[in-house]
Amino acid sequence: MEIDCRGLSCPEPIIRTKKAIKDNPKSIDVLVDQRAPLENVQRFLKAMKYNVTATELNGEWKISATK
Repeated sequence: MEIDCRGLSCPEPIIRTKKAIKDNPKSIDVLVDQRAPLENVQRFLKAMKYNVTATELNGEWKISATK
């Protein structure tokens, strides 16, 4: 599952991520283009017991989380 949160300011990326993990998916990718959502989404997913990595490409990040 992939969520595109580029162009969105906090807390919207967190809200969308929270809705997406409601069904407890084994993996999820979140796309962001600002540092604050990058840090906040990573922190939230770690708190939800996901293993989190982030990859940067041209000022945008893909946050990949797996259980």
